[in-house]
Amino acid sequence: MPSKNLNPPPGLNLFPSLKPPQKTLAFHQILVLVITFLAYASFHASRKPPSIVKSVLGPNDHSNSSLTESNLNSTLLNSSSIDAGWAPFNGPRGTHRLGELDLAFLSVYSIGMYFSGHVGDRVHLRYFLVFGMIGSGIFTIMFGLGYWLGVHVLGFFLAVQVVCGLFQSVGWPCVVAIVGNWSGKEKRGLIMGLWNSHTSVGNIVGSVLASGVLEFGWGFSFVLPGVLMIVVGIVVFMFLVVSPDDLGFESPGKEIEMDAEVDSVRSSEEKVESEKAGLLETGDSDSLAAIGFFEAWRLPGVAPFAFCLFFSKLVAYTFLYWLPFYIRHTAVAGVHLSHKTAGILSTIFDMGGVLGGILAGFISDVIEARAVTSIVFLLLSIPTLLFYRVYGSISMFANISLMFLSRLLVNGPYSLITTAVATDLGTQTMVGGNSRALATVSAIIDGTGSVGAALGPLLAGYISTRGWNNVFLMLILSIFLASLFLIRVARTEIKAKLNEGKWFWNSIGGH
Repeated sequence: MPSKNLNPPPGLNLFPSLKPPQKTLAFHQILVLVITFLAYASFHASRKPPSIVKSVLGPNDHSNSSLTESNLNSTLLNSSSIDAGWAPFNGPRGTHRLGELDLAFLSVYSIGMYFSGHVGDRVHLRYFLVFGMIGSGIFTIMFGLGYWLGVHVLGFFLAVQVVCGLFQSVGWPCVVAIVGNWSGKEKRGLIMGLWNSHTSVGNIVGSVLASGVLEFGWGFSFVLPGVLMIVVGIVVFMFLVVSPDDLGFESPGKEIEMDAEVDSVRSSEEKVESEKAGLLETGDSDSLAAIGFFEAWRLPGVAPFAFCLFFSKLVAYTFLYWLPFYIRHTAVAGVHLSHKTAGILSTIFDMGGVLGGILAGFISDVIEARAVTSIVFLLLSIPTLLFYRVYGSISMFANISLMFLSRLLVNGPYSLITTAVATDLGTQTMVGGNSRALATVSAIIDGTGSVGAALGPLLAGYISTRGWNNVFLMLILSIFLASLFLIRVARTEIKAKLNEGKWFWNSIGGH
């Protein structure tokens, strides 16, 4: 339903040449992808500092291994003040408290995600997104101020993380809903895979910023990403167009809806469902003008993918929050790396994530099976994580190679489920093909995943005190459980493609 009044953002009024007819629908689709990419990359950049400063705040214990080159001491262990840690995180229970800090942020983030998605379907998304970005930037900076104010009270850091997590929960439902407004079905997996690399790019930017200024004081590691978030938030407010209707364009989503209506006259509803949403099993249902929280849970495919993401995100966020700490406390070729080097080296993990998201999206488009693609990636990541734990410390080359491959395989399903799958499920024919329900569905899926994201770093903080082998065992078990939730959906996809005669050779030959 087109809007009666056009509603362009302020930046387009300042620069009328950016409006149609001077600029086409394709231009604005690309502009929306770029702005939302920057927006969510800044969200992830502002989440990265806690993992970078963990090795500075927490206790330092190198009793399990020692430096083999004494002349590296002055370079790798920069200052005694850094190695002393920061109360209240530098005591015997330091890693526990760091895990609790992650829990405070991620638990509120996951709970807030459900509410944010529900609100996001009912308010102006650009204003809501900017509200979340500015708030996140302010409280990220506030955490860093604890360094200059000399704060050593655990309650202060917990409170800041709780409020920051609430603001951060606004981001994902908003950007997914906005991108869903502008995107059609064709090549959705590949496009969303490319776009979802914002997660890894944001992690890389956050790691480089936080690590680069760490030697000047860990407070700077929070202030810079916080300022970046606020600046990008201003860009979003000025230039982000929420819907094609706001500029008088026809929505690509409406074309999908119209096609579904025409096809339903010509063929059975089962045929339409197979062609338009191959990964879903659906029954007869009236189109929903708006969708409630529990109604969204009952949509076909939502629950299995949500619980799969629970365990996938548990693994991804354990690495996000603990990998620099792990690298710092695990000798590579007998040498312990500095705080700064460990933080920068962890970016290799996120580089693998960029390729993993793109590759998973492309493969799922080619074989037209999101669940099958996810399961293959998940199962391949199990031996890769084992190899990383056993052989990653042999040499720098082995560490980098296995770290890159681990992230590629772990991030593939995570990226696919949070983007293409969420968009598929949120715009399926049972909700009339429109994106009104998209923020709610994406919030349910990513919110459930975020519960796992909250649990993983907390468990790692406790389990790591008993040895990192136990942490990796937890990660491998989580990946196995994630794959189990998709078996039924994958079986449905395989049967549908075999019945249609599209798998594998016909599908590949047609692309």
